[in-house]
Amino acid sequence: MAKVVIVGGGIGGLAAALAVAARGHRAVVLERGGEFAELGAGIQLAPNGIHALDRLGLGAQVRERGVHIDELRFMDGVTGEHVASLPLKGAYPLRFGNPYVVVHRGELYGLVLAACRAHGAVELRAGSAVKSYRQDGAAAAVRLTSGEEVAGDAVIGADGVHSAVRRQLVGDGEPRVSGITVYRTVVPMERVPVELRWNAVTWWAGPGRHFVHYAIAGGRYLNLAPSVENGATEAVSGVPVGADEVLSAFAPLGSVARRLLALGEEWKSWVLVDRDPVEVWTDGRVALLGDAAHPMLHYAAQGACQALEDAVLLGDLLDGDADTVPERLSAYNAQRRDRTARLTRLARRSTRLWHPAGEAAKARNALLAGLTESELHDQVAWIHGARHFGTPEDAQQ
Repeated sequence: MAKVVIVGGGIGGLAAALAVAARGHRAVVLERGGEFAELGAGIQLAPNGIHALDRLGLGAQVRERGVHIDELRFMDGVTGEHVASLPLKGAYPLRFGNPYVVVHRGELYGLVLAACRAHGAVELRAGSAVKSYRQDGAAAAVRLTSGEEVAGDAVIGADGVHSAVRRQLVGDGEPRVSGITVYRTVVPMERVPVELRWNAVTWWAGPGRHFVHYAIAGGRYLNLAPSVENGATEAVSGVPVGADEVLSAFAPLGSVARRLLALGEEWKSWVLVDRDPVEVWTDGRVALLGDAAHPMLHYAAQGACQALEDAVLLGDLLDGDADTVPERLSAYNAQRRDRTARLTRLARRSTRLWHPAGEAAKARNALLAGLTESELHDQVAWIHGARHFGTPEDAQQ
């Protein structure tokens, strides 16, 4: 039995704790905040993410609580034209083995946290900010900002895009600022006009901007998330903004999209960041996970899913004694590296799909409208159809 020290008490860190505990190890989760809590609104969970949650024993609860979406709907945000839809019922769950659901981030976090609290091999420590790590051939340890050391057989840095563990392990500086600002709010569903309560994740694509919305929290709220390429150069997170700023930024969109945006009241803004993929995110007995390893823009809707995939594969590969931890972490890195790098690049390129104007937008619309249901499913198969989370057969799904 090994002791695994996990830095970061977000969804990825807690999922990793469950995964390694399921293999008979002990997990200590160090959370820098004063309590274990998760902020945010909606999370989209494709079948690969649900499958990872099944492996953690939480899939049934997520399927029960999540909103089961009928389709991914693509709209021309300027003309209001319904361009194409990727159906998520019928052939989709049959092909990929699970539904596509959306949940409130707090709901998912609460389920993973409760499972950790109920597991006798998982120790949760809040108020434990990590400054650095050290290791020798037999063990690894982290040093807290308080000066205390916490030692184990392995250290997993799941401490997010500004990871202290990554800063020492990779040393690639601050995250890349994308120049894109996303605004977020949630609206009680009773305030949404009945004719606009679509059971779909809907994208309104416009020049240099787009707008996504979908139901969360069992359908009680509508999650609104418009993004605009405004050249922002400073990374900000959760900064309140006025509704007039949001409406002004999305004035080029058509009347229906603006009608939905006008429902928003308590808006907050984030300037999106990510990092270039790296080949190596392990160092002996230390490894990275989730956003600490491969932070990506949210446009592939795979950030949480990839952290869950990381956790499950990590648990699988740590099914052995403490002496082989470095080799097993190296195998984890090798099996996850290419898939997560491909998704990071896809998320960056996605604005080429969402943000064209004029003739380029018309050409995009024609291309998407010409795809059959099966062809649309083919486009996402390598992502949504993954079951082994990095092994070569996933590319053949």
